[in-house]
Amino acid sequence: MATNESLKQVDEALQAGNAGMAIRQMENYLAAWPEQQTAEKLAEVREDYDRMVAYWQQGGEDPQRAALYLRLLQRVYVLYANVMHYHRMKASPYQNSLYTRVRQGQRDWSLTAIRQEMEGFVSNVAMLQLEPDNKRATKSEALYKDHQQQMNQLFEYMLTSRQWSDSVGSQFTEMLTSPTVDTVDQQLLIAAITLSLLNQFDMAKFRLLVEVYRQSQDEAVRQRALVGWTLSASDTYQQVYPEQRELITSLLQSDEVCQELTELQIQLIYCLNEVNDSRTIQKEIMPDLLKNSSKMMAQDIEATEEERLEEVLHPEVSEERMEHLEASMRRMQDMQKEGVDVFFHGFSQIKRYPFFYDISNWLVPFFAQHPDIQQAMGKTENIHFLDKVFATNAFCSSDKYSFVLAMQEVLGRLPKQVQEMLQRGEYSAEELQQTVDQSAAYERRLYLMDIYRFFRLFPHRAELYNPFETTTDEMGGCGFFALNVLSGTSIEKNKAQIVRQLKKHKMPYAAQRLLETISEDCRDMQYYLWMHDYDHALELNPIHERALLGKGRQLYDEGRYEEALTWFEQLSTAYPEKTNNQLYVAICLVQMERYEEALKPLYRLNYEQPDNDAVSRVLAWAQTCQGKLEQAANIYEQLMGREQQQDDDLKNYGYCLWLQGQVGRARELFHQYCQRRGQSAIYQSDFFDVDWLKKRGISTVEINMMLSAL
Repeated sequence: MATNESLKQVDEALQAGNAGMAIRQMENYLAAWPEQQTAEKLAEVREDYDRMVAYWQQGGEDPQRAALYLRLLQRVYVLYANVMHYHRMKASPYQNSLYTRVRQGQRDWSLTAIRQEMEGFVSNVAMLQLEPDNKRATKSEALYKDHQQQMNQLFEYMLTSRQWSDSVGSQFTEMLTSPTVDTVDQQLLIAAITLSLLNQFDMAKFRLLVEVYRQSQDEAVRQRALVGWTLSASDTYQQVYPEQRELITSLLQSDEVCQELTELQIQLIYCLNEVNDSRTIQKEIMPDLLKNSSKMMAQDIEATEEERLEEVLHPEVSEERMEHLEASMRRMQDMQKEGVDVFFHGFSQIKRYPFFYDISNWLVPFFAQHPDIQQAMGKTENIHFLDKVFATNAFCSSDKYSFVLAMQEVLGRLPKQVQEMLQRGEYSAEELQQTVDQSAAYERRLYLMDIYRFFRLFPHRAELYNPFETTTDEMGGCGFFALNVLSGTSIEKNKAQIVRQLKKHKMPYAAQRLLETISEDCRDMQYYLWMHDYDHALELNPIHERALLGKGRQLYDEGRYEEALTWFEQLSTAYPEKTNNQLYVAICLVQMERYEEALKPLYRLNYEQPDNDAVSRVLAWAQTCQGKLEQAANIYEQLMGREQQQDDDLKNYGYCLWLQGQVGRARELFHQYCQRRGQSAIYQSDFFDVDWLKKRGISTVEINMMLSAL
């Protein structure tokens, strides 16, 4: 049996919660692909399982049987997950190189050594204050350089780690919540654990992220942990690790946690909509922004006498340019406030610096002492403009590093006047200056920008599980609100809010999938309207306008015109002031060939609202159907002159003219209709309503001749 097929069957047994079947399939795999250590561990599991089964078959009662069975299932999962890890490393040249490199060195990877290194760094940084000024900078540079190398290796070690024991998870939890470990190190390691967990579910790592989110006093650390456990939460192994749901349910008893999860889900939707947002910025905002700002800079820096004279004679030109610039900036700022990642496209072009060769540098929080940017920081340390930009928290860490590296290259090429302006911090200060936001939502947003850039731009991203990959699912791996492990929890009451966001961002399938998970006690009027379940909606409110309309349209679309008429009449009676409600009644009557009844309200509406094209349109068609062709033609001629002309007007007028014997003009209108539709319409069997035409004297031969003429 092929390796992937054997492991697939192990996986299926684990998902089903069948320990005996999972053990048997693992034995089949190891028979084809022997591995001594795994085989020995599996033999121990088999022995314990057989002993439990034998006792059960003898009729023995064991109150701990369910717990023991679950533990056996989890032991098989760990063996399976580690085998999958082995194959993943072999299939991923990049990950395999990281795995091999960090484990072939002489470094001590014990938890004690790791903790001593991280806590020792914090102590050494504090001791720098005691060093003389002439030695402090040199020692600081060496200290940060050595520590960065250590942390980069630790990041790679944790990213490529196998399944953790509960003990390892507990000790790392303590480190990542300890005030004696630097926050930058804690945030970086949480990112590494998240990437590892996304590749293969690991209960110890998942539990760590939940506990760090629960316990940490550092908001940036908490928010990274929150993003990590929500992106890695999974329905796949609920049978193996019911603890996952228990942890989540416990967290969601807090209204604050529910609110943070809701905000996070909305932020992830904005991340996934980045392509559309960037297209809007590039096509609609940036051209105008760049054009006007470049002209104003040119005027400020090296304006000629002629240009200054033009400014005096025509000051309105400069004012208009400023207004356009301010409008573009306001639009971009409004988009950013709403949650749009306005900087992704621009900064995506400058992620090719050697700085980004190390995977950890994509996700490390920004700190000015980072050894890989020291040369650039040395050139920009006196640039007040840079200080102002960073003080606004406008950029995520990844973009801040890119900005510093780009400034290093660009600075020397700028005109002297521009350099002086930047040093004074004058350029665009008003536009860039924002109120510093230290909220949890903002911290989370910056990290999401970092991780989104990583999964979109990192050269080896294809070798990692990518939650932002949407080729087969609108939400990729980001739609955690729809997971079963969250169903029935306190988050249910917030699902409607997410559905609105999904519909707003044109993600209908994701919205529908989430709707289907809403529990019965949270199904309100809006839910039934979204689900097109108008019967339940009308039970809640028998005269609800949208429910009546939806029910009528539903029946109309099914061709059940008489039943639809009943609902449209109720709608018109309940809301007589709405013209459209009366039109629905008339349209139904036309479909039922009750033309005289339809025309009575249509004539009245046309008299009261002679400029209402919707009324005119229905009236003309009713007259055409009844044979009042001249009257209908007069109305269609008026509609042809409208700016808001509809495609169906062309076709319906064509019918009217055809019945009048004006075949040539009818053909022209049908041809225009086809051109509007792009046209394969004439090849459709139902292009013409054949039965309708035959009832009015148009033969099959004439219909075929018209199709041929088109």
